[in-house]
Amino acid sequence: MFLGIDIGTSAVKIVLISEDGKMIASSQEALTLQTPKQLWSEQDPEQWWQATLKAMNDLRHQSICEWENVKAIGLSGQMHGAVLLDENNEVIRPAILWNDGRSVQQCERLKSQMPDIAFLAGAVAMPGFTAPKLMWLKEHEVENFNKIRKILLPKDYIRFKLCGNFATDMCDAAGTFWLDEEMRDWSDALCTLSEIDESVLPALYEGHEITGYVHQRATNLLGLSKNVAVVAGGGDAGAGAVGIGAVTKGDCFMSLGTSGQLFVTTDSYKQNAKNALHSYAHCVPKHWFIMAAMLNGASPMQWFASNVNMDVKTILEQAEAVSKEATPLFIPYLTGERTPHNDMDIRAGFYGLSNSTTIAHMMAAIVEAIAYSFCDARDAMQDVLSMPNEIIAIGGGAQSDFVLQTIADALSVTILRCSDTQSGPAYGAARLAAMGYLNLKLEQIAVKPKTEKAFTPNVRMQDYYQSRLMNYRKMYNCLKEISL
Repeated sequence: MFLGIDIGTSAVKIVLISEDGKMIASSQEALTLQTPKQLWSEQDPEQWWQATLKAMNDLRHQSICEWENVKAIGLSGQMHGAVLLDENNEVIRPAILWNDGRSVQQCERLKSQMPDIAFLAGAVAMPGFTAPKLMWLKEHEVENFNKIRKILLPKDYIRFKLCGNFATDMCDAAGTFWLDEEMRDWSDALCTLSEIDESVLPALYEGHEITGYVHQRATNLLGLSKNVAVVAGGGDAGAGAVGIGAVTKGDCFMSLGTSGQLFVTTDSYKQNAKNALHSYAHCVPKHWFIMAAMLNGASPMQWFASNVNMDVKTILEQAEAVSKEATPLFIPYLTGERTPHNDMDIRAGFYGLSNSTTIAHMMAAIVEAIAYSFCDARDAMQDVLSMPNEIIAIGGGAQSDFVLQTIADALSVTILRCSDTQSGPAYGAARLAAMGYLNLKLEQIAVKPKTEKAFTPNVRMQDYYQSRLMNYRKMYNCLKEISL
């Protein structure tokens, strides 16, 4: 038996799988997000650990017989977060997360000091990355900065709590802005540029490699057997790819979660700094990926539903029935945007509201905006590689037929919803644990899920969506100059 733990932004999710990859059980615990100042986004790492303990114990009670046969644990989690430990391995301050926007000035300084930095680091400098966060900290919280003895990523803090080791995988390391992506090693140049001593960074491993073993205290706390291995795992993008078998050249998927991603696997390092693309090391050996990252993903649907005090499913059902001619435009940048704008200041907005506009019309506009953000992502990626004609969709937003059909129509590609993809990165992390412990080959874990439903583009809607996409892009260009 193998465990996969995913430290997400909104929840910790844990899955238990068998040697053949069959899902045995799953559990999750909700997390909260703190925004103490504008553009700030933080979480307490202790909250991750307590949520992990609760979910692990729930899983243990669900699967008493299987629990004692757990052999290895894989880890996944939200990328880019900065967990800072002092000389006593105590957390110094709340972790600064992937969607935090406070370090814009530090990013500009990085770009000016090394104009071709993206070719080394895999992307242009963005506030969400770990390195500019630490530069901000040195300038604004110097006392905390001087206490730092180790910098970890969110999932790697859980590794430390499980086995006491400081380690990470290539994919999660890729999102720090300290990794030489092509060489798959910490970059002296990037560390020097951001004034970080490499000694504070964790050891690097491929995703399936064993980084340590659960120590006695955690073993007793969780009821695990002795000698349970902990493999490196993967940042959520890479681990999610492993979970659906997207580990060979040309494999492609989109993720519709809190954030959104369009992801294509490559067998060599390909970099293009245009349009805020990410070219990163994969969490499987000798592979990389190109990813468009959208900060808002499917989350605007939940934001809107919460504000009108309705559930998402109900409003989506109503939105599907409204007249498209009466649907307003919406840009979904509630927390700024990465691909293709790299603009932390832009915000969301509706245009075209009238007396006849209903809640359903507004949700329809939000669904269209999500589709258009993936059109932007696709167009950005086509400068680097050829896009496939079919794309697997994962994440909570992928459970809506209306959402997936809208995306298929707007992109003019077939969108596939597959069975057993809801566990996402947690399942991929468990697969990496099995790969490392059982010494499996990559093709043995790269099993793709069965297609549950295919959403083919409606050619009669092509002109409508192309026209709306043009206006959607014009709306961003008009609003980006407005400062609130």
